[in-house]
Amino acid sequence: MSGQGYPLASTNTACTTGDGGGKDDGMGDDTNNNLTTTSAATAIAPTPKNQHDPSLAGSVIEASDGGITGDGTNTLLIRIQNIASTANFGVRLDLKKIALKCRNTEFNPRRFSAVIMRLREPRATALMFASGKICVTGVKSTHNATLAMKKFHYIIERIGFQPKEYMDYKIQNIVGTADCGFPIRLEGLVYAHSAFASYEPELFPGLIYRLVSPRVVFLIFVSGKVVITGAKKESDLANALTKLYPVLVEFKKVNVASFPPILPQKQQPGLLKGSAVQTEDV
Repeated sequence: MSGQGYPLASTNTACTTGDGGGKDDGMGDDTNNNLTTTSAATAIAPTPKNQHDPSLAGSVIEASDGGITGDGTNTLLIRIQNIASTANFGVRLDLKKIALKCRNTEFNPRRFSAVIMRLREPRATALMFASGKICVTGVKSTHNATLAMKKFHYIIERIGFQPKEYMDYKIQNIVGTADCGFPIRLEGLVYAHSAFASYEPELFPGLIYRLVSPRVVFLIFVSGKVVITGAKKESDLANALTKLYPVLVEFKKVNVASFPPILPQKQQPGLLKGSAVQTEDV
């Protein structure tokens, strides 16, 4: 899907909504009457059977632990938090006309030269520019990213513009999170992998690790939480974590220091509790 033009649904293909009210397509009541409404799916599945139904659950990717456990049966879970995708409709857009005819839109040319349009199902936000380029963000699965782009294309077409059917649709960034389940010694990690890692605890509490292949960036925290960004495919997230996980296990904190218990101080006779001068009995 990345790097290729994606065929979009034409005007004779109905665009579905998730709540049955027809309010999630960003258009007025005159255009909502022609949209096909469907009830929400009872079974939550990452990819619905109907391509026009949004995925109700975010994508969770399984990654191998790199054989660190010996049998390789242990898997790590990566949850996608955000996907940013771009496209080019190939036609000049009248942003003022879009803001007046569509609902759930924001347009303030003095602050930002783009129309901000939001969808409810799938939950997505689009930035539409006058050049015809669009950026969609806020979705948590590649299926929803494609579906949201189709809906925005359908809305623009219903307003009166003539966007091209095939556009340069690309996924630019995928952000995922994972939990290693153990604390990590960030100081030892940055010392051993100084060519790829940078750690400035006074500026940012996380270690920045730049992996060469696949080309992704890790934000590693001492608690064991990991943020993966810069991927363009879901498989890049799994492959990157599989490569880095043995390194994280190598710098696992074995003995976690705990705070010593606070012992009560002996109070000298004649002094009030909490006084500035308190000494212990010799």
